[in-house]
Amino acid sequence: MFTGYVISACLLAAIVGFSGAGKLAENEQVVASLTRAAVPMSWYRPLAALEFAGAAGLLIGLLYRPLGIAAGIGLVLYFIGAVAAHVRAKDLQGAPGPAVLLAASAATVVFGLATV
Repeated sequence: MFTGYVISACLLAAIVGFSGAGKLAENEQVVASLTRAAVPMSWYRPLAALEFAGAAGLLIGLLYRPLGIAAGIGLVLYFIGAVAAHVRAKDLQGAPGPAVLLAASAATVVFGLATV
């Protein structure tokens, strides 16, 4: 189980780190997705900061598991909001990406809890 936790935490941290960087750089694909979900540009930096915090928490959680679990729970909540934003905006084309990351975040939390 610990190996599963390490792999899922590291992969998820990398993905949300790149996602946060895409928001800060206002990557064309990221902007298009967030625009379809009706997310204002003023939210890009705070959302990127949440993703960076989640990534850092997951990585630090490799050494101090309660922080990793808390970061995973935070990312679960973040991606619930992302899926809800896409569904609310009737952007079902954009919802699967956040839904997959929601599942990955939940799996990381489960692995983290199993290895406490």
